This record gives sequence, structure tokens and C-alpha cells, in this order.
Amino acid sequence: MATRKSGTTAPATDSGIPVAAVYGPEDLPAQERIGRPGEFPFTRGNFAGGYRDRLWTFRQYSGFGTAEESNARYRYLLGQGGTGLSVALDLPTQCGFDSDDPDVEEEVGRVGVAIDTLRDAEILFDGIPLDEISTSFTINGTAAILLAFYVAAADKAGVPRAALRGTIQNDILKEYASRGTWIWPAVPSMRLIADTIEFCATEVPRFNAISVAGAHFRDAGATAAQEMAFTLADGMAYVDEVLARGRMTIDEFAPQVSFFFYTHGDFFEEVAKYRAGRRRWATIVRDHYGAKDDRSAMFRFGCVCGGASLYAPQAQNNVVRVAYEAMASIFGGVQSMFTAAWDEPFALPSEASTTLALRTQQVLAHETGVARVVDPLGGSYYVEALTDEMEARIVAIMDDVADHGGMVRGVEEGYVQRLIADEAYAVQHALESGERKVVGLNCFQTDEPTPEPEGYEMDEDNRRRQLDRLAEVRRTRDAGAVTAALDELGRAARVPDVNLMPLLVTCAHAYCSVGEMVAVLKDAWGEFRQPAVF
Repeated sequence: MATRKSGTTAPATDSGIPVAAVYGPEDLPAQERIGRPGEFPFTRGNFAGGYRDRLWTFRQYSGFGTAEESNARYRYLLGQGGTGLSVALDLPTQCGFDSDDPDVEEEVGRVGVAIDTLRDAEILFDGIPLDEISTSFTINGTAAILLAFYVAAADKAGVPRAALRGTIQNDILKEYASRGTWIWPAVPSMRLIADTIEFCATEVPRFNAISVAGAHFRDAGATAAQEMAFTLADGMAYVDEVLARGRMTIDEFAPQVSFFFYTHGDFFEEVAKYRAGRRRWATIVRDHYGAKDDRSAMFRFGCVCGGASLYAPQAQNNVVRVAYEAMASIFGGVQSMFTAAWDEPFALPSEASTTLALRTQQVLAHETGVARVVDPLGGSYYVEALTDEMEARIVAIMDDVADHGGMVRGVEEGYVQRLIADEAYAVQHALESGERKVVGLNCFQTDEPTPEPEGYEMDEDNRRRQLDRLAEVRRTRDAGAVTAALDELGRAARVPDVNLMPLLVTCAHAYCSVGEMVAVLKDAWGEFRQPAVF
């Protein structure tokens, strides 16, 4: 590493990596660790042509109220130049409840769109060419069910399954550790994830069955190094689960494993995080799992620019934060990006703020020149040295998790949760003390009031529309087909080597509801109980 003058305290990145004042040729790693774009170990990106050949996918995370309202927003965003959809589901849908369940009545349609049955999915994607756009679902506990709805909606619309592109997040381990939309215990949940991976590899080959998501580790308080390390460890746990079945090789499904992160404000650390993660995953897939096809070793990732890095005080500063985070993501080699709206810390984004967030990506892509050169920071003394140090820290964290039994045991016993909680406490202390500066929050403060934009609340008419539609589906569907589909799902859930995805698609076609399918699987598997971590 670069030398430092004695007697000085070196500044550090947000992950605690010491940073020298100057870097030089002696800080560059061996050339084979840098490589060339499109070549193993993919430090400089997955593709030789970078964004010159294809820009990243422009997504805006959106969904609220009823399927009709969200469909209108999706059509608007696609009309404004969006190139993919990112579907936000309400908490009842995420946690496996139907909209008419009295326990969730106040949450219906609040933080995402309410999806109870295939009928809602049909309306949500009405008029949207599913064979032309890519759709991402931020869904975990009920991911397999939402995938079944999407496949069934395509079937009904006459769209071949092989034409579908997109991603379900489907990462339950990070839900146990940092977010909370779990339903079933770890073992059957891992089984269901492996089922979706197998199903997509054979039935929906252009659709990513999982997006292993470090984003929520980060929002819960993890450092950039922990975010990447925990995510890669989760990825290995899912790969191990599929390979243990003995039905597929790594090369048959690894290209459909993707990743998802938050980009925060420490610009060069974020660039290094993505470059180090890409190199580490490539090495794991080839050297540990024995992949023969370099495409299996590609680290495909999307990101959110925003989240916990946005603040309500002086809220329009968030426009600047998101723009810098988006540029860091581009220099890191992102394949898909969602830029958060400036008002997200305190409101459901308006059409205007969402459009501005999309324009941020479009300005970067078409006005700044950042897409002209592949990996323009490659070979930077500082970036390459920071990438090496970030990778070393990622490896050390992954080794520590492995020493504690791996990610599944780590979340079951609360070890990973404790590590994240410790970092969250440290960050909060640094913010309160002023050691970590955030403009408008703890420095350069003003008396400027927090904006009061118009928020979204599902009105009584739309609430009634959702409940009436669910009641109508239950009244008009084939009751015998529903009973047969749910009974078969319940029987198969008790047989470990049966893939449940075809049965979930059958349930979707029969217009079974989310709550009905979840109840059947709860009866077979029980529910997860979060361990005490303090």
C-alpha cells in the first residue's frame, strides 16, 4: 500500500479502510488481477464493450394502491424512457396475507401495490409487452408465488415463457438478518428458493430466479465490506442448496443468479466494492464450484441509489446524493439501476419526483460521457489498491461467517444480526457526534422546514375496489380446481424432492390467492421465529 508520513492519522473510508494521501505504481496489483473488461476475473466488468454496446437498464421502483393505479404509473414511466419495471408490493402481499385479512387492513396498498390473485397481476401488466420489457420484483417470502403469477399472466396473454425477462429478489436469508418479511423457517424456505432456480433454468431461461440482495444488510447498518461479504456468502448458500440436490451443474443455473445492492455516498469505496465483489464471485464460481463456462462466473448486479443514504432535512440535497451515487454505480459496472426520488425519506414519491430520478440516469447516460469508455477508472492507482483492500476485507468477513457455521446457521442463531447491529450503533454514534458528516443533518444546518409533499393514502373507493375484486374472484372461480390445486400443493410440500413451482403456477391459474397458498405451506412447514440477538 502507499506509504504514509509517520505521526499522522490517516483518513479512512466508511468501512474503516485507511486511505493514504497519494497512491502510485507500487500500489497496483498484479496485472492478472486487473485483467481486461469481459475477461476473467471480470474486475473491469462483464462485457468487453461495456456501456458502448448496451446501457444499463433504467428502472424506477414503483407500485402503490391497486393494480389499476400502478399500471398507469408503469405506462407513464415506460413512456418517459424507462427500460424496465421494478415492482413494489405492499406489505400484506410480501408477508403472505390477502387484502381482506383483518390483521393487515391498514397496510393494504400503502408501500406497494396489492396483489391477491392472478386477476390483480393481469390488470397490473395490462397493455405492457411482457416479451419486450424486463420486470423486477422486490419480493422475498412470497417470491415463488409472485413468480407463478407472472408466468401465469404471460401464459394467459400468449407470451412464451422463454421470452420473459426480469428478476425476483427471492433472498430470504437477508430477510431473517435485516428486514423481516419472512414467513417459513430457513430449511423449507431454502428449498423453495432452489425450486425457483431449477424452474427458471428450464422453463423461464431469461428470467433471474434470485437477486441476492445486500441492499437490506446495508440499510440495516452494515458497512460496504459487510454488505458485499454477507451477500456473497448468501449466494454461496443458495448455490450449495441447488447443487446438493444433484440434478443440476453450476453452469446450468449460475447465469441466472444475480445480485442487488445499495450504493452509498463514499464514492471510491462504492466503486471498489463492486469491482472487488465481481472479482471475488468470479473466483468462487470457477475455483470453488468448478464452473467451466466463464458466463457462469459473471457477477450480474443491480443497485438502488438512495435508501438509508437519503435524509429528510434539506431534502432536495438528496437529488445531488442520488446523482453521485448513480455515477459511482456506473463506474462500478452496474447492469440495472433504480434511482430513488428525493422525497422518499418521508413520502411515497410523486410523479414529478420519480421523473426527476429517472432523468438523473438519462442525463448521466446521454450527456456526461461516462458510457463512452469501458471501466474508465481501471488502472487508477487508488481505485485498484482500494479494490484489493476491499476484497481482502470481504474474504475475511466471509471466512468469519464460515467459522460460525455459514449464513444459514448465522442467521438462525442471530450472529449476523449482531454484527450488523454493532455497526448500526457505531454509525448512529458517529452521526450524533458529528464524526460522520451529513450536510443538512448534522452540519451546515438551516431553519428550512421539511417539505410536506402530497403523500399517498389508498382512499375508500380504491380499498373497496380491491376487496370487491378479491370477493368476485372467489365467487366466480372454479371451486373444485382451487381445492384440487391447494390439496396437491400441500401434499407435495411434505415431500422434500418435489419441485413446487409447477404446482404454484397451477394454483395461480386456478385463481388461488396469496393467503391461501401461504396458509397451505404454513400448515406443512410452520413459521420462522426470530432469535434474540442481544
